[in-house]
Amino acid sequence: MGESRGGGCCPPMDLMRSETMQLVQLIVPMESAHLTVSYLGDLGLVQFKDLNSEKSPFQRTYAAQIKRCGEMARKIRFFKDQMSKAGVLPKESLEKESDIDLDDVEVKLGELEAELVEINANNDKLQRSYNELMEYKLVLQKAGEFFSSAHRSATAQQREIESEDSQQAGDDLLESPLLQEEKSIDSSKQVKLGFLTGLVPREKSMVFERILFRATRGNIFIRQTVIEEPVIDPSSGEKAEKNVFVVFYSGERAKSKILKICEAFGANRYPFSEDLGKQAQMITEVSGRISELKTTIDAGLGHRDILLQTIGDKFELWNHKVRKEKAIYHTLNMLSLDVTKKCLVAEGWSPVFASNEIQDALQRAAVDSNSQVGSIFQVLRTKESPPTYFRTNKFTSAIQEIVDAYGVAKYQEANPGVFTIVTFPFLFAVMFGDWGHGICILLATMYLILREKKLSSQKLGDIMEMAFGGRYVILMMSLFSIYTGLIYNEFFSIPYPLFAPSAYDCRDASCSEATTIGLIKVRDTYPFGLDPVWHGTRSELPFLNSLKMKMSILLGVSQMNLGIIMSYFNARFFKSSVNIWFQFIPQMIFLNSLFGYLSVLIIIKWCTGSQADLYHVMIYMFLSPTDELGENQLFPHQKTVQLVLLFLALVSVPCMLLPKPFILKKQHEARHQGQSYAPLDETDESLHVETTGGSHGHEEFEFSEIFVHQLIHTIEFVLGAVSNTASYLRLWALSLAHSELSSVFYEKVLLLAWGYNNVLILILGIMVFIFATVGVLLVMETLSAFLHALRLHWVEFQNKFYEGDGYKFAPFTFIFTANEDE
Repeated sequence: MGESRGGGCCPPMDLMRSETMQLVQLIVPMESAHLTVSYLGDLGLVQFKDLNSEKSPFQRTYAAQIKRCGEMARKIRFFKDQMSKAGVLPKESLEKESDIDLDDVEVKLGELEAELVEINANNDKLQRSYNELMEYKLVLQKAGEFFSSAHRSATAQQREIESEDSQQAGDDLLESPLLQEEKSIDSSKQVKLGFLTGLVPREKSMVFERILFRATRGNIFIRQTVIEEPVIDPSSGEKAEKNVFVVFYSGERAKSKILKICEAFGANRYPFSEDLGKQAQMITEVSGRISELKTTIDAGLGHRDILLQTIGDKFELWNHKVRKEKAIYHTLNMLSLDVTKKCLVAEGWSPVFASNEIQDALQRAAVDSNSQVGSIFQVLRTKESPPTYFRTNKFTSAIQEIVDAYGVAKYQEANPGVFTIVTFPFLFAVMFGDWGHGICILLATMYLILREKKLSSQKLGDIMEMAFGGRYVILMMSLFSIYTGLIYNEFFSIPYPLFAPSAYDCRDASCSEATTIGLIKVRDTYPFGLDPVWHGTRSELPFLNSLKMKMSILLGVSQMNLGIIMSYFNARFFKSSVNIWFQFIPQMIFLNSLFGYLSVLIIIKWCTGSQADLYHVMIYMFLSPTDELGENQLFPHQKTVQLVLLFLALVSVPCMLLPKPFILKKQHEARHQGQSYAPLDETDESLHVETTGGSHGHEEFEFSEIFVHQLIHTIEFVLGAVSNTASYLRLWALSLAHSELSSVFYEKVLLLAWGYNNVLILILGIMVFIFATVGVLLVMETLSAFLHALRLHWVEFQNKFYEGDGYKFAPFTFIFTANEDE
């Protein structure tokens, strides 16, 4: 489904029948093939057929060019990802696409990618070194605090011992502050302790400590210190919470185990000196190196941002150029080489009105490419079913999408979208009727319509995107809801005498809560819609039930009759007299003999004010058609009319079932009698196209299959006439539900809160009323009524005439190339 085009190139838009299509053949010289396909893509009115379907993608003529474009597209995606991470937005380029060459783009993209990859690699190395130095600095600080604390503790213990025993020397204690040794022990037998420092992830710290203890059988001493702020891990580049650890051990065997465990737990180890002087020197050196790395990293990032800004200036231009070239080569791969290998042959579908535009594009391509031979354009004859093409605008496109969701129309069959533009929002409004709620939806829709230019260029969420796409459908739904709301006389369930005062008054003050027996007519009938006096009375519900139920049946029978009438226009258009005489006429007779008659009875009862029971009339029309009607008689000779209608309904069923299969069989036999000896009056080209086009002229006629299909179709229509009519009662049910829900929210929330004479309760009641109205009535009820209206159109209306077994016209175009993801 295409968008309608401005200017004078296209005839007036016609939604009833799809555009007349033609199968065209283009013979294009090799030197102008690329430019020809490019111009046809700009035109967007040719759907190419794949003439190389038996070949794999790697065996086709332009496989190397597609691979080349794919590589450039990969580089562009890489640039897009890098710009997104850096917060650089692409800009619209003032340079024209025709001014740049694909070879220059390829070279430029390669150079920029190599430079950007090198910058990223250097930055990653510097950033890893920077993160390692930051961790190293934390280890020096935290482990240094631990050693300083241990040294102070040892000094205090030494002084305490000296005060108690002045004969002991304190020097030995200072040499081993962490492990107290007796002075009498031989120095040659003292154990030299080693230690390792580093960082371990906090979530693994307890397990890390437990594994170390078990692996060394408790022959270690470990201390851990929590780092308050998360640190960036050099390996992953992500922030992580870590602990600084110091492990004391004895022996190389224990050291080997500890190193393996550190590696398994991802614990980063860093060298550390016991000497306090060396510790201070190392901290100074590390801080200096961190400062230098920070300056270097900032300079690298600045250079990278400048490079990305340069890429962003021409990103859109390059992106569109590469995508366009890739689409062109994909299309060229669908074309076949002729015998001389100097021309490409293309076949495709196009609208008849586009012939002149296509020929102009071919001529321009031949001139611009300096080709000595022009392209050949010719129309081919075929029996293949053409694609379906409706030209729509932004108003009709959403409705056409609703119809196409059921099935794309067969080529040139009647399009339900013409009527759906009006009937869909109207049936929605019948179920949703409240002019207060309609105004709320109208205001929301007007926001989408007034800002459609800005919103159309933005990326919206799934639900918002769907609402924005159907904004004109929702506009129609809101307008019809206001109209039906005025008919129902409901504004958030409150009646207003907008057009005149009520025609009725109470006889006395006690009749306000009574039935309408207490009312007397004092004025002319209320001019438009429902008299507001009905609201709030005891007879309101029975009266509205009767009114809306009968109205639903009238609307349903009318729409089903419209569907059957459309089947007549389809049969007439396709010159099928069988479908007119043995499908349209029996269906009209059957439906209107029963439910058309019921609709007439409803109108007569409304006009005469009769008390006849229509349920009784319709039931006994079948059970006892010869009985007298008595008080249920609405007009003279009603019994005779009912007998005639019942007879016509019964006769119409075999008329739908039996004649059509036999007539089709007879037509098939007459059409193929002596076909083997028919003269060959077609040209070679048309014969070739018919053979390749999938003609079904020689397929066998299965009478049993046709008969069973007609039997199913007849049974479906007869039973569907009853079930579909009953299905339209959902109009009554949902309208009643919407009205009652709205009344409950008004009376049980708003009025109840008002009655407390408390400001806080009133504010709370208003908030609950607003949220309930928006959440339930304006969102859930809207969606519910939308889905039910959708079902009534798909099942009850479209199945009367709409086959929907066609396929969309999908022309080769560049319109959406820039917005589609690879």
